[in-house]
Amino acid sequence: MSNHALYLRRRITNAIALGLSTFATLIGLAFLAWILWETLRQGISAININLFTKITAYGEDGGLLNAMVGSLVINFIGIAIATPIGVLAGTWLAEYANRTKLGETIRFLNDILLSAPSIVLGMFVYTIVVLPTKTLTDGSTTYSGLAGGVALALIALPVIVRTTDEMLRLVPSTLREAALSLGVPQWKLTMQVLMRSARSGIITGILLALARISGETAPLLFTAFGNLYTTVNPMDKMASLPQVIYEYANQAGDGIHALAWAGAFIITMFVLMLSLLARLILSRNKVSHD
Repeated sequence: MSNHALYLRRRITNAIALGLSTFATLIGLAFLAWILWETLRQGISAININLFTKITAYGEDGGLLNAMVGSLVINFIGIAIATPIGVLAGTWLAEYANRTKLGETIRFLNDILLSAPSIVLGMFVYTIVVLPTKTLTDGSTTYSGLAGGVALALIALPVIVRTTDEMLRLVPSTLREAALSLGVPQWKLTMQVLMRSARSGIITGILLALARISGETAPLLFTAFGNLYTTVNPMDKMASLPQVIYEYANQAGDGIHALAWAGAFIITMFVLMLSLLARLILSRNKVSHD
């Protein structure tokens, strides 16, 4: 085969591959744009003052106050549990278990947990947290916002571990060598040099983990269960926006469906703001380093 024919074949192959990948990308973007458009169109039309002042106990004439408060409490519990554990585990992997068989094994297991179905994690928390906490009076199962937070923490944990591990491993080795040559202890090197350098990336990972758990529904059906009224006590049953959206979407009535769309709109905007904030933090960190 001549060089010209080989060059022509490669050009055709490259054009076909580029065209197919572009077509696949456009299809994915089209569906994403369609979902966002429907959420914005249906959600904005359902936004009113009652949405933020009334509770779901009033049905079609109610709002989502209890669900929004519950989501904030449950997400806070989840991210508060996952953040310190995830950051410490990621730091240990990057600085103490890097390039060891144990570290690689833990990374592999963390990746498995990262892709585990959320409903499986919800059933796991239901088994180890909800079922053992039966009341002494009638033996009924005690659902709670705390159990929901634990389930969400298991979902956020691998995201934070992976992000912290990757961000710390991206720190140039020259910083480690310079600090160690000056006699800086390993713990001080990690806390005062490496963590400061990777701080923006770690914070971004935490925000992305929060965005990841904000729309989870299945784990909360097994743990927090839901509540028609507003409560901030983590030991009580607690409503959440994803759970309310799931329940309202399965009921009849335009008013109920409008509330479900409004909840979907609120979650979408919340996730969008978190994503933009993560981007802003990363861009500011990049500018400061440049």
